[in-house]
Parts: sequence; structure tokens; C-alpha cells
Amino acid sequence: MKAFSTEEVKKLLSADLKNWSLDGTYLIRSFKFKDFVTAFAFMTSIALHAEKMDHHPDWSNVYNTVNIKLNTHSAGGITQLDIDLANTIDKLLESYI
Repeated sequence: MKAFSTEEVKKLLSADLKNWSLDGTYLIRSFKFKDFVTAFAFMTSIALHAEKMDHHPDWSNVYNTVNIKLNTHSAGGITQLDIDLANTIDKLLESYI
């Protein structure tokens, strides 16, 4: 799978992924929840979808905050897999707001 150019990623961000940012070769986003349990439940729901996609985020969790970085390492950048996973994450978020 081929990585998108920086310009292609910027267009995708402005059109579909307005809450995500570009950081080098990663899509990034932070999420804040009311507590640790909610943040961890959100991560668990993402993990189940990521496993089905065979595409896994780089992420961290500290108490109520989840930080996510998406990149297709084998392509050396952001691919359609990252866009699809970001969209999935945004849809999952609706259940946790």
C-alpha cells in the first residue's frame, strides 16, 4: 500500500478528519474522558476494530487521556488504512461522549 503525499493528507484532514492533525508522518489526536475506566473502555473498543483491520495504533493512556498516532510503518507514512482507522475511531467516540 502506497503512502499519501503530505498534500493529500492535508486535504483528507480538512475534508473528513477535522479533529486529527498531521505530525510528520503520523495522524495524531488526543481524547479526554471523565475517568480512567471510560478511557480504557474506549481503547478496548478501538483494539477490537484495529485487530479486525490488522492495523494497530501507536497509543498511550494516562488516567483519562488517550493519545493516538496512526501510521503505516511498512509504507513509511499515512495510507488508506490510517484514514479508515481514524474514521472508525471517530465513530466509536460517539458512544463515549
